Amino acid sequence: MVLKTLKNNWLWLAISTYLILGCYLLYVTYSTPFLGIKLKEENGQWLVIEPYSEGWANSQGISTGDTIVEVDGEDINENKKYDPIIRVAKELTLLKQGKQLLHIQIDVMDNPEQLLYTLILPACFYLLSLVISIFLYYKQENSSLINLLILFILTVSLAYVSIGASGRLDSVGTVVNRSSMILCLVLLIHFLRNYFLFLHLKWLLIYNIKIIYVVPIMIAVLSFFGIVYPSLNPLFSNLTLWLFFILSVIIFAVLGIGYLKYKTPQLKVVLLSIIIPFLPFLFLFALPEMIFQMHILTGEVCSFFLMLIPYSFICTQLTERIFDMEYFITRLRHYFNFSFVFTIWLLMGLYWLTDLSFSRMTEIFFFTFFSLIALFYIKEKIDYHKRKILFSTKGDYIHRLYTTVDSIGRVVKIEDLLEKFVQEIVSHLEIKHVYVLTYDLQTHQMTSTSPSKKYTQNQINEILLENLSLGDIKKTEHFYIAFIHQDVNYKRILIVDHNKSIYLKEEELLWLELLLLYLNNFIENTKMVEDLLEQLKHMKEADKSQLPWLNKLLWLRFEQEKYQLAQELHDTVLQEQLHIAREMDVFIHTKRTTDIHMNLTKIHDHMIASLNDLRGYCENLKPPLLDTLGLNAALEKFIQKVHKRADFVLIYTIDRLYLEDERLNLIIYRLFQELMNNALKHSHANTVEIHLLETEDGFEINYSDDGVGCKMDDIIVSDSMGIRGMQERVQAFNGKFSIKTDVGEGMSIRIKVVEENHTHSMATKGPTLSRE
Repeated sequence: MVLKTLKNNWLWLAISTYLILGCYLLYVTYSTPFLGIKLKEENGQWLVIEPYSEGWANSQGISTGDTIVEVDGEDINENKKYDPIIRVAKELTLLKQGKQLLHIQIDVMDNPEQLLYTLILPACFYLLSLVISIFLYYKQENSSLINLLILFILTVSLAYVSIGASGRLDSVGTVVNRSSMILCLVLLIHFLRNYFLFLHLKWLLIYNIKIIYVVPIMIAVLSFFGIVYPSLNPLFSNLTLWLFFILSVIIFAVLGIGYLKYKTPQLKVVLLSIIIPFLPFLFLFALPEMIFQMHILTGEVCSFFLMLIPYSFICTQLTERIFDMEYFITRLRHYFNFSFVFTIWLLMGLYWLTDLSFSRMTEIFFFTFFSLIALFYIKEKIDYHKRKILFSTKGDYIHRLYTTVDSIGRVVKIEDLLEKFVQEIVSHLEIKHVYVLTYDLQTHQMTSTSPSKKYTQNQINEILLENLSLGDIKKTEHFYIAFIHQDVNYKRILIVDHNKSIYLKEEELLWLELLLLYLNNFIENTKMVEDLLEQLKHMKEADKSQLPWLNKLLWLRFEQEKYQLAQELHDTVLQEQLHIAREMDVFIHTKRTTDIHMNLTKIHDHMIASLNDLRGYCENLKPPLLDTLGLNAALEKFIQKVHKRADFVLIYTIDRLYLEDERLNLIIYRLFQELMNNALKHSHANTVEIHLLETEDGFEINYSDDGVGCKMDDIIVSDSMGIRGMQERVQAFNGKFSIKTDVGEGMSIRIKVVEENHTHSMATKGPTLSRE
């Protein structure tokens, strides 16, 4: 509960900070017009040498060479804030070259281009980043990659939004802009470190990323100094740009070297996703500004390309884990077509019925078009949540398909399977005359699930001549024909008599088509089970060659076990024996008689160690106390050995069990071995708990640790940490096996086995690897 609260707190703390800073920065940008007029002092007068926006300057009558007299009602010489640039002002008084005095009132709305780049686009990006961050948090489980991506998106957005306030020399805007520019790159490095580890690749930089976080903190502190000492601001701005350039080069180098070294397509996509948006800012703004104190494109324009970085991550790396991007695009295209056609139809009607102007028609078009798209999306979501009340059981074909498949799947014989299939069709489609015809390819005889129904030879020929593939349904003059299944002996066909009066709807035909596909798989699986049971029934102890596949399976299993044992002995005991033999050989041929006792002692110690290893292998193969003193004594001795090797606290309880099947004692011992070996080799835990508990009809083993854990998907697709071996042992005795784990959250395993003489119901069920 505490961890969950902390995970929630960090997000809302970040969002609260983001909202407060973002709203303040946007307000500063909106409330103070930015001019950016560069000045030059001549004979105590300040002359205009370059306006920031030439279009705005021309519209206001400002030209190069004009003399600035007053700014916001104050004499220019007394206001050192504007030396040598007029950044913000609401009123200007200037002396034209013709000695004409010009008073200019300035409003934020006077420069639409600047308003677009410093307010409208940042505000849109600001809101979009907030929505996407919250969506990522709630859509995806809280992993370190997602958390870092959220922080990266929010930081990049603040860096972009703060450009306007920073350009106006606002203190908060300057601090936020400089520190967030560096912080976003540090977060990106942190993200890449975790991404390399996620891909199981070696990280090429320092692992302790926390050290790099000193850099944005240092920039924030220097920015505060810049508030107290404004003359240092140009120096700190250059320092920020240089650090931004260095960190960018480091990121490019890590990704480039990583891709050249590992050749993974994921790194190539990430590299391109970062390089392309960075290039305009680095080469058209940052480098020219650092070297020549000038830029090719403005910072606002170049920074806009940087906004593509977090969204390229989402689109290229995380869409499959977060949402199905292709599905949403397909749905959008589908709704676009419907909305566009209906909107055009509506406008044609309005044009014919009314005399609206072209501008009003355009407004109606866009409003109606986007409203319809939103309506379709909302309707789809609401229909899904209300699906249980929108359709009756009869009309809900998905529900009917589920119940039918569930009913058919309980049958174990092919004849019963076909009869059940016919009953379900009769019940759901409310058609009486439904049959399955089975044609014997050897004897050319036709049998039906309804013996009373007779077919003429012409009808039989008509049925057999129909060239149908699996799932095909064709309507003929007298009936519907559907192909069900065919093997080397039989061909099975579904017949539905329509008597020229019954017509199946498209939904019913689709339901029937899907059901036929399921039925074909059921028949194939049932045939395999029947053949297997038949072979097992007729197998004799003296002649096991009747099941060559079983002999092969057992032989491969034995060979695999022998190979593993031979490999372990070769790597341990055999190497130790070879080392002892070399030592003895040197000892025999040596001419020195000194240190004989010391050398013999050393060889003796090696032999004892080798014997102990060999004894350990023997005990693993056949626990010595299990047959003599029982399960509890064998487990106690095993736990004592684990205590000597473990660097974690081991908490355990072992109930005394009274099991009729003695084989279960060995299974329990092997499970303890696997669980403890996993804890010793892989868990890196501080505390491990294992409990053997007696139940009314068997036993239960509960294991848990607070170690590193792992991904559930990694366990399911691979044979990692002995999980598959434990699962197979539990499966052999019809037990239940469940596991719960995640990276950084430890692992817990629960095993429950019921003795067969207590219940027979579990015999039909295998164990499941569940996600608790």
